[in-house]
Amino acid sequence: MKKTIKKITPKLVGFHLNSLFSFRPKNAVKRAFYLFCSPRNGKITPEQQVFLDSALREKITVNNSEIQTYHWKGNKKTVLLVHGWESNAHRWKSLIEKLQAKNYNIIALDAPAHGNSSGLKFVVPEYASVLEKLIEKYHPEVMIGHSVGGMTVLYQQAKQPIKDIKIVSLGAPSELTEIMNDYQHLLGLKPRLMKALENYFKERFGYNFHEFSSAIFVKNIKEKGLIIHDKLDKIVTVNNAELIHKNWKNAELMLTEGAGHSLYNDAINEKIIQFIEN
Repeated sequence: MKKTIKKITPKLVGFHLNSLFSFRPKNAVKRAFYLFCSPRNGKITPEQQVFLDSALREKITVNNSEIQTYHWKGNKKTVLLVHGWESNAHRWKSLIEKLQAKNYNIIALDAPAHGNSSGLKFVVPEYASVLEKLIEKYHPEVMIGHSVGGMTVLYQQAKQPIKDIKIVSLGAPSELTEIMNDYQHLLGLKPRLMKALENYFKERFGYNFHEFSSAIFVKNIKEKGLIIHDKLDKIVTVNNAELIHKNWKNAELMLTEGAGHSLYNDAINEKIIQFIEN
């Protein structure tokens, strides 16, 4: 029964948006956009908070959102960790512990509308604005992004390149077009509404859906990269990593099998540390 309800509910939302578009198109487009950008999960549990309390914590203000940052001090390279959709800084716990053991200087954050940060929506260009603030403050020598966090890191680096930085992309999506097609299918949105939504995105951020592409962004990245993706990833399929790798001339591709989209794996963490140190 619960599965049936989950299938029906998105279609009801889509029916409402399609109907609203007929007589209040601007309102419908804004609602469709904010629904797309509104995470439902990502809050921190009491158990997760225990680990995060071991860091020095500071909030910074970016675009009217209070962004929670976490700092584990070390004397080696500064590593900035960027989580993805419906997650939070705790997702890095196992990697942080390994980096701490080697005395790296570690910065993590909760994205807007996630964890202990404020905000109601999560969208890559605005997330990149948060990264820019953290880059200015901490001057990272390594950036590691997971999923949409990985896409954000690639977008930011293509837009405002940092010389001599190393970048790790974990399970990152490549094509916004593919994501929006899934969104359209899930809600059953009509083509005319999707076209208007694309125009809204273009006006706001300067890109059509097909132009917002990690595979395009990396063409402008000259720094060293490590792309890690699981062959059986059901959330972001492996062809995304292959597209990114094809256009990122200075990047290595590591494909795993069985680590899933989360890529929680000791061997992966060891590979990341090896990449940072070499």
